[in-house]
Amino acid sequence: MLLAHPAVLRELVARYESLCTAAQGLALAPDLQRRLDDVTYTLCVTTGTRDLDHALAAARARLTATASAVVAAKDACVVAAAKDACVAAAPLASASVARGGF
Repeated sequence: MLLAHPAVLRELVARYESLCTAAQGLALAPDLQRRLDDVTYTLCVTTGTRDLDHALAAARARLTATASAVVAAKDACVVAAAKDACVAAAPLASASVARGGF
């Protein structure tokens, strides 16, 4: 199954929440109702669901999973960079020890 890019999902969820906030306590103007219907439909299509609650849950789960994967990737990069720095520094340390520097 194709997955929507996290930035697209983030924008759709934000747009939906913004429209809901704008619609609270007001009689829905036709243009506001149309925009709310459009974003609801788009959320359902992009998440492969058929109702709004499932679409929002799927979008938020995907965003959470993506954020966790980004953190894990950054952590892996930090560990790899630290390891590379240690490996690169090892010859310098041995040369310093050989000269009596340590």
